[in-house]
Amino acid sequence: MSTFLELGLKEPINKALTDLGYEKPTVIQEKAIPQIISSKSDLKAFAQTGTGKTAAFSLPILELLDSNSGNVQAIILSPTRELAVQIGNNIKDFCKYLPDVKVTTVYGGSSMEDQIRSLKRGSQIVVGTPGRTVDLIKRRALKLGNVQWLVLDEADEMLNMGFKDELDKVLEATPDTKQTLLFSATFPREVESIARNYMTDPVEITSGQKNQGSDNVSHEYYSVTERTRYPALKRIADLNPDIYAIIFCRTRRETQEVADTLIKDGYSADALHGDLSQGQRDSVMGKFRKKTIQILVATDVAARGLDVTELTHVINHKLPDQIENYTHRSGRTGRAGNKGISIVLVNGKEKGKLRPIEKIIQKKFVEAKVPSGKDICQNQLMSLIDKVVNIEVNESQINEFLPSIYEKLETLNREELIQKFVSLEFNTMLAYYENAKDLNDLSSRDNSRARTENENMTRFFINIGRKDNLNPGKLIGLINEQNIGDKVEIGSIDILDTFSFFEIDKNFEDKTLEAFSSNQPDFDGRSVNIEITKKERSGGGRRGGKKPFAKKEGGGFGRRREGGSSSSSRRSDSGSRGGSSDRRSSDRPDRSSGSGERKSSGGFGRKRRDS
Repeated sequence: MSTFLELGLKEPINKALTDLGYEKPTVIQEKAIPQIISSKSDLKAFAQTGTGKTAAFSLPILELLDSNSGNVQAIILSPTRELAVQIGNNIKDFCKYLPDVKVTTVYGGSSMEDQIRSLKRGSQIVVGTPGRTVDLIKRRALKLGNVQWLVLDEADEMLNMGFKDELDKVLEATPDTKQTLLFSATFPREVESIARNYMTDPVEITSGQKNQGSDNVSHEYYSVTERTRYPALKRIADLNPDIYAIIFCRTRRETQEVADTLIKDGYSADALHGDLSQGQRDSVMGKFRKKTIQILVATDVAARGLDVTELTHVINHKLPDQIENYTHRSGRTGRAGNKGISIVLVNGKEKGKLRPIEKIIQKKFVEAKVPSGKDICQNQLMSLIDKVVNIEVNESQINEFLPSIYEKLETLNREELIQKFVSLEFNTMLAYYENAKDLNDLSSRDNSRARTENENMTRFFINIGRKDNLNPGKLIGLINEQNIGDKVEIGSIDILDTFSFFEIDKNFEDKTLEAFSSNQPDFDGRSVNIEITKKERSGGGRRGGKKPFAKKEGGGFGRRREGGSSSSSRRSDSGSRGGSSDRRSSDRPDRSSGSGERKSSGGFGRKRRDS
C-alpha cells in the first residue's frame, strides 16, 4: 500500500494528515486520488460507508486548486445537513497548513446571511445540501461559473430524497468543462441514470463489490410480533452491557416513540430526526460522539454523516423502505477495522425482505433467539465482575477509610460478601427477569400496535400507475408539489398497473383532498384524481374474508381501517416502501382491470427540502 506522499499529495497536506493520525490510504483513496490528480475524466466511485470517501475526493481537489483565486472552484453536494457539515469540517482539517484555502458549508436550518457573508469573503470550496445551494444560486450569492470539480456524495440518497430537480439546477450553473465526481455506497438503477445523464464516459473505480456489506459486520435477525418488538429490543440492549448503538426507525414518529420509551425505562438514549432544530441535532450528536448517550434512535437521513467508528451494534427496529439503504445502516458499524453486528427485528410478513438484502450484501442473515432473562442476568453479572477485577485501586485516596470499612464487614465471610454485593447491584434486574416470558414463542398473534399505527393514516386511491411510468419516488414528488404541509407524513405506497394507493397522516386528510382538487394536477399529460379508500377489517385473519370493495359514503370513500401493519414514512426522512403484492387489491374503488404486481421502489420524487 502506498503512502499519501507517494499518491502525489504535497507536503502541507501530508503534514495535516499526519496530525490527524492518517497513516496509510484506504483502498478507495489509493485508487481515487491519483486518478483525479492525473486525469480530467469524470469519475464514478463505489465505496462502502466508512472507507474514507471524503478524503478520496477532497485531497486531490486540495492538491490541484488555485489558492490564489477567490473563485469557487469545487462544489460538493451532500444529501443532509449533518453530512455536509462533516465534509466541510474534514476538508478544513485537511487544509490546516494551506492558509489561503477557504471552505464554506451551506445548508438549511442555519443563517443564510452568515453563509452569504462567508461566500462574499471568497471560498474556493463550497459544500452544500441541494436545496440551500439552489437557493443561493437563485440569489446570485453563489456563482459556479469557474467550477472545476462537481462532487456528488451519497448520490443514491440525494435521489431517494427527491433532489433530482435541484441537481439539474446546480448542473445548469456549472461549466461543461468541469470534472464530475460521483461517490456512492450503493448503486441502484437511479444512480446509474445519474452517471448516464450527468457524466461523460466516466472512469469507474470500486472498493469492494457494488452494494456489498462490510466484511467486518455480521448480520442477525430476530423474529418478533408487533407486541414483542420493543421488549425484544430491550433484551438485546440488556444482553450487551457495553452496547454503543444506533437504532434505525423508518419515521420520525416511530423514532421519537422508541427513544422516549427507552429513556422512560432508564436507558441512556436519545432521538435524532428531522423534527429537531439544527441546534438540538448538533447537541444530540455531540453527546453520542462523546458516549454520554449509549443508544441513538434515528431515521435514515438524520444519521447520514454521523461519523462514529466504535459502534458495537446497528439495530433495525424496522427494515428500511428501500432495501439498498440497509447497506448504509449496517455500514455505520464495523468501521476502522472494528467488528460490528447489524441486527434486524422482523415479523412474519417482513421476513421475505431479508432474501433480497442478502443478495445485495452477499451475506446470509443468521437467526438469533431473543435472549432469556437468565442469559441477560448472567451477562450483566459477568460484565460487572470483569469491571471489579480490572478496576485500578487508588490506595492513597481510600486508605484512610479502609479501617472503618473492614470493621463494618468483619462479620461477613467471602461468600456472604459476594452475595450481598451482587444483590445490591442486581436485585431490581433479577426481579424484573425472574418470571420473564419466552419471547421466541410467536404462537399468540397480536397486531394491536400495527392496528394503532394504521389508524393514524388515511389511504388514498390515485388513478395512475405503472403503465403511466409512475414509481414511488415520482408519486412522492407529485404529492409534495401540492404543498399539503411541511410536516405531512407519507405512509406505504402500492404501485399497480393502472392505479395506485398511498397513505397520508390522517391529520392532513382534508388538506390532501382540497389540494388535489384545487390544483387539478396532471402527470405526464394525464389528469390526476384521488379518492379516500378503506378496507373492512375481518375478524378471522385471511380466512375471515374481506369485502372486495369499499362502499361509497356520502359521495366519497370512507376512511380506511386495516388490521395489517402499515409503517409510515416522513417525507424528509425516508422514501416509499418496497415489497410485493401478489393478489388483487381489495380496496380499489372501481372494477377496471389491474392485477396486483411487485411494488416499485426508488425514484426521483421530491421530498421536503433542507433549506
